[in-house]
Amino acid sequence: MLLKNKNVFKKAISYIRGLLQLIKIKMQNDEIKKFTLESFPFWVASISAGLIAVLYSNLFHWVEVLQSKFDFERAWWIFIIAPVGFFVSWWLVHRFSPSASGSGIPQLMAGIHYSGQKNGSKEVLKLLNVKVIFIKISSSVALLLGGGAIGREGPTIQISGAIFNTVYRFVPDFWPKISQRLMLISGGAAGLAAAFNTPLGGIVFAIEELGKTHLNAMRTHLFTAVIIAGLTSQLFLGSYLYIGTPTVQELKGWAIFYVILAAVLSGFFGFVFSAILLRIVRWKKVLTSTRKKALWAILMGLLFAILVYFTGNTTVGSGKTIMIDLLFSENSASQWHTFPARFLGSLISYVSGGAGGIFAPSLSIGASLGNTIVLLLDIPEFKNLIIITAMIGFMTGVTHSPFTSFILVLEMTNRHTSVFAMMLAAAIAIGVAKIFDRKSLYEHLLELYITKNPTEEDKKQTNNLKK
Repeated sequence: MLLKNKNVFKKAISYIRGLLQLIKIKMQNDEIKKFTLESFPFWVASISAGLIAVLYSNLFHWVEVLQSKFDFERAWWIFIIAPVGFFVSWWLVHRFSPSASGSGIPQLMAGIHYSGQKNGSKEVLKLLNVKVIFIKISSSVALLLGGGAIGREGPTIQISGAIFNTVYRFVPDFWPKISQRLMLISGGAAGLAAAFNTPLGGIVFAIEELGKTHLNAMRTHLFTAVIIAGLTSQLFLGSYLYIGTPTVQELKGWAIFYVILAAVLSGFFGFVFSAILLRIVRWKKVLTSTRKKALWAILMGLLFAILVYFTGNTTVGSGKTIMIDLLFSENSASQWHTFPARFLGSLISYVSGGAGGIFAPSLSIGASLGNTIVLLLDIPEFKNLIIITAMIGFMTGVTHSPFTSFILVLEMTNRHTSVFAMMLAAAIAIGVAKIFDRKSLYEHLLELYITKNPTEEDKKQTNNLKK
């Protein structure tokens, strides 16, 4: 039976290759032919990434709707589902695909790093493959079922990168040469655009965080990937705003002072979050045996259960409902303890060893911090402005990507009238974060991975620096 399936698969691949060869021959205009042939793999990958993003989004939404039906505060059963969910999430990653752990953005960045090296494709394949796609989804959903304070956006970026890398590997030899690096960068942008429904955010993220190259070198295929993946997602989910259109106060008078204060505090706490997370990740190297790693995952589940037991539903899930509640409800359920609960819950969930992102959780931590500032200073008249400022500031403090942060929030809320307040928040927050650390969390995690898995080229560069 297995042999028969392999033969069918080989015949299908052979048929597709023959069809591609025919398309290549039939095209007469050299310019159109070259552009179409170069673009075709990007189109296929973008549609696939959009479809997977829709499936993943629906799974996450289903679990979060299920969570909303239960009251977690003082619920004894959280001490069962949290450790089990955290353990299963860790086990799936540990047993089947270690590269699927965490958010996925450092793995994509490592893949882009390796793609520019001789024989680097093998290292890229370890990080971005079909198995990663399935384990990333199943592990993060298991963690979410355990109540984990995680997001799907970072994982969607790695999943999209894995899809683009898989398509790249199947491009036949007679096809025009395509840059693997460009495929991976486009995959990351397409993933973010499909996850948040933020096409501009996807493009800026690719340039600011992934590419760090001139836009002219990759503009056409990058734009195409973002557009197709985003449209594919919208085809099934509809055209929507991730958060909605809240009423945001004008930036004038005392509002300017409060925005600056919120940006400073959120940028600082974003740095603190990254520093603590990074220190725990580095410390986890002492957990060498499988038994110790399993016990660690269960322990994190128990710690998370204790946190949820005393703080309730505001601690579980991605935090999207918290952001919407804070921005649209005058009688929000969020209290002063929501900020520390979200902060600690996201840390515990991430370091447990399973799969899960910190994009949406970072925004929700920022939103709860903004609400805490409003409560402490008793300034309800500036509530939404401060919350949005803190969302951008905290995310900037974690990622060191100010443009991506403010454009994501701008597209999520459709509040173009507040663009200057958003830009001011991002500029101040990155300045504060850079005072304490010149590198972002993702850059530190990337360095840890490359140090642990160096190629021959990396070793040569390290030796040259020592000399």
